[in-house]
Amino acid sequence: MFEPHALDHARAVLQDLQRHHPSRKIHWTAMDDEQRRHAAKQLAGVDGLHMVVIGTPVPPRRQERARALCLARLVVELHGAGVDTLILEARHKVQDAGDVRTVAGVRHAALPRGTRFHVDHCPGTHEVLLAAADITAGACRADRLGQAEYRDVLADRIYDVCLDTGC
Repeated sequence: MFEPHALDHARAVLQDLQRHHPSRKIHWTAMDDEQRRHAAKQLAGVDGLHMVVIGTPVPPRRQERARALCLARLVVELHGAGVDTLILEARHKVQDAGDVRTVAGVRHAALPRGTRFHVDHCPGTHEVLLAAADITAGACRADRLGQAEYRDVLADRIYDVCLDTGC
């Protein structure tokens, strides 16, 4: 989550990181340890809060169900933080439509009547701010795998929620 006044600075920091990657967008999994440390440190210097819902377990055949459960919880948490718009990285049209249905269901079932909450999808190559989510998720996953150093750098900027998906 970035406040409007921090968007330009956040984009500049992430665009600088992107310049060092051969692809058109930042991929945590394609970074080496030094690049990951640098990315986490740079992101930690940007005014914002990175909200993460960590769902487990996520069996391969139940990934979309687990994603929907995590997305539903994320929408509730974001609403509680005063957020009314969520931009997700676009995947495939069918999957994106599933995300929209999930958010609509949460908006009607779990948020106060009349709540406005909008979800949109954007290709990762069109919005560099989506890289913040990739870096944060990568750092949180690394922490769960025993490499806490990246998450530790971002610790003051991360709000994470653990969710049992029941999958």
